[in-house]
Amino acid sequence: MKGNEFHTMSDVELTKKLQDLKSELFNLRFRHASGQLENPVSIRNCKRDIARVNTELRARQKA
Repeated sequence: MKGNEFHTMSDVELTKKLQDLKSELFNLRFRHASGQLENPVSIRNCKRDIARVNTELRARQKA
């Protein structure tokens, strides 16, 4: 997802999205370790989405 898509989400939606992304990252790492992951770039993309959500949540806390 793009960063500007997170700007339109509410705090509750962002928290839910963060939980979903963390569980997805766990599953991706598990599949990578077992050799079943076809696209290792998806791990990097998931990490970046987690960082974007955390950045947006932190910006809202400071404002």
